[in-house]
Amino acid sequence: MARHTDLGKWGEQLAVDKLTAEGYSIVERNWRLGHIEIDIVAQKNEVLVIAEVKTRSELDVDPLEAIDKAKMARMIRAANAYIKHSNLNYQIQFDLFAINGTPENYRIEHIPDAFYPPLKVYR
Repeated sequence: MARHTDLGKWGEQLAVDKLTAEGYSIVERNWRLGHIEIDIVAQKNEVLVIAEVKTRSELDVDPLEAIDKAKMARMIRAANAYIKHSNLNYQIQFDLFAINGTPENYRIEHIPDAFYPPLKVYR
């Protein structure tokens, strides 16, 4: 397995551990439908969390720089697909995790409710 894949899996496990410690139940990990993927789906009460995890081995690199408008749009499309596929009716929350370092020395940042999906404007 490639080193970056191992790093990503390690980062996702840290995020899962943090969500679990905060009282969330993990519903899915690496959920896929075609080309759509969600890193983590978690639930607490009536809130369904769609979480994206970005992990970088360097301590001085901001993993969140990889979250641009296009990535947020893909997360929103993935959440819609998941909800339709699973026939759910929950409040949705988009969380981001930024993880830097290695298992020996790391920093984790959890940003709950990181963004809201934009409302579509119809003419």
